[in-house]
Amino acid sequence: MQFSCINEWMAIGLGIRAHTSASAPSQSDGGSGRYKWIALSNVTLGVLLATLDGSITLIAMPDIFRGIHLDPLVPANSFYLLWMILGFLVVTSVLIVSLGRLGDMYGRVRMYDFGFVVYTLASLLLTVDWMDGRAGATYLIAFRIVQGIGAAFLLANAAAIITDAFPANQRGMALGINNIVGVSGMFVGLVLGGLLAPIDWRLVFLISVPVGLFGTVWAYLKLEERSTPKRARVDWWGNVTFALGLVLIMVSVTYGIRPYGSSPTGWGSPRVLALLGAGVASLAAFAAIESRVAEPMFRLPLFRIRAFSFGTLSTFLSAVARGGLLFMLIIWLQGIWLPLHGVDFTDTPLRAGIYMLPLTLGMLVAGPTSGYLSDRFGARWFATGGMLGSALSFFLLTLLPIDFSFWLFALVLAMVGVSMGMFASPNRAAVMNSLPPQHRGAGGGMNQTFQNSAQVLSIGVFFTLMILGLASNLPHTLATGLQAHGVSAAAANRASHAPPVSVLFAAFLGFNPVEHLLGAHALGSLSGASRALVTGRSFFPHLISVPFRTGLHEAFAFAIAACLIAAAASLMRGGTYHYEDRPPARASGDGIAGEGQPALADGDAPDARAHGCDGAHGARERAAPDGRAPRACGRLPNSGASALARTTTAEEQHAR
Repeated sequence: MQFSCINEWMAIGLGIRAHTSASAPSQSDGGSGRYKWIALSNVTLGVLLATLDGSITLIAMPDIFRGIHLDPLVPANSFYLLWMILGFLVVTSVLIVSLGRLGDMYGRVRMYDFGFVVYTLASLLLTVDWMDGRAGATYLIAFRIVQGIGAAFLLANAAAIITDAFPANQRGMALGINNIVGVSGMFVGLVLGGLLAPIDWRLVFLISVPVGLFGTVWAYLKLEERSTPKRARVDWWGNVTFALGLVLIMVSVTYGIRPYGSSPTGWGSPRVLALLGAGVASLAAFAAIESRVAEPMFRLPLFRIRAFSFGTLSTFLSAVARGGLLFMLIIWLQGIWLPLHGVDFTDTPLRAGIYMLPLTLGMLVAGPTSGYLSDRFGARWFATGGMLGSALSFFLLTLLPIDFSFWLFALVLAMVGVSMGMFASPNRAAVMNSLPPQHRGAGGGMNQTFQNSAQVLSIGVFFTLMILGLASNLPHTLATGLQAHGVSAAAANRASHAPPVSVLFAAFLGFNPVEHLLGAHALGSLSGASRALVTGRSFFPHLISVPFRTGLHEAFAFAIAACLIAAAASLMRGGTYHYEDRPPARASGDGIAGEGQPALADGDAPDARAHGCDGAHGARERAAPDGRAPRACGRLPNSGASALARTTTAEEQHAR
């Protein structure tokens, strides 16, 4: 069944004209016929583009900096390097909740279509950067942020559009395909960046233009608005305080991984402490505002839904574990392993992307499969098992030597991909199924915000742990290694005091920084053989391999801990929970109520019914009348009325 569904989805492609919204099936049946596959196809294309552009510049960064004639190893230029990478992620993290809320208010398809337009236009403008140096880098950062705004429109409304289009018993499979293609886009972007950037760095942006134009026209012609937009006042103060808080914290991450004074990191600097303090204060003000305003941006009562709250927590923790992994693998392959195996530094970006394909393939296989199975058996054990498998995979990575056997490395990477895919698809489906229909945009955006924010924070944590690991061993290793090959003690000591972050960036970019560290005078004093050796492709990777291993183990230990906590959170989500409309309807005010759903006072949890309990059979969940989240259903001996009566809580009996 799974493969026939996928074949049908791929086969119809563009083969049907969209119905008008007036003829759309009701939300209760989630859509029927071919439209759901058209919606899945288009939305998956949009998510693929958005996530692909989050990583395509990682591998292309050396060619981009050469193209705009900017040296990324100069400490003052590290700002441009970091923001060219992180600016896209920061803006998507900040805006997704607001844009998801706008989708609930003005139409999800309308917001999604607009996102395609913004994204495509920004991609075009990125290709026409005519400036060099810092001006050229500033131009690229500015339009990467605009591109991120378009991507945020796409990501904020994608899951809600799919949830509206598919019935509950197919959402796991549909969201699984969408989610895993999105996550895989990060790794596909590495290969595309490695292929296109050596030809011309502008191609990494230009490739998105025709695809984005096609997706824009397709979405405009085919997608239907199946939600019921509900106009409301915009929560301006909530938007401002939330965006300001996230931006301040994420900016502090970019300064925290840079050196400050004699410290290898800047986490103790007054600037970073001030940014962190201001960010936390702004988020505290945001929480206070959201609990008081009539139409909040962040629907805090949604966290009273057990499946949503624990699903979102496990999403955050899994992204914390996964976010820095990509950077660690790039550094490991591009900066150390490939040069040690005779690959020229200019060829390492493409090779690194290709050698990480086992991870992508593992996700592509496990994601839709686990999503399909979770529709039948529930998400709880698939998601929990995926996080436990991820923890085991990270542990196996720590056992590999720096100069590993590729096939063993590929096997562990495939295990990482299978484990992540096994978690991501069922978890996303469980989160979206738990949401009231009119709040799917906001709730999906909240979930995506936690995921994107966690990726940025994870990068900061992974880089910090790597830098601290390098700082403990690198100076001595670098000084003794250079002196052993004829470099004077003074020159070697000067080079050994280079900030660890500069060495880390060099490895990340696939650069050999020895010539930059020593300078022309010190290199000129060496014999021809010694000069060729220290500037060769294997000297620097071999030199930093032991310090790198120390930092790598610390980073992976952190990832293991995050995965284990995520597994515990996933286990606590309860049984299968599907939000279902209930007639008759009454005015909801500020409550969380669905169409045909009793209204709730502020702070109440949505009333809902659940289908199944970790499977196709089970009890219904009911919201407690005092506003607490619905209790997870237990496994019932049968589905009759007597079985339902045995699961009734004392509160429900009192309410009745």
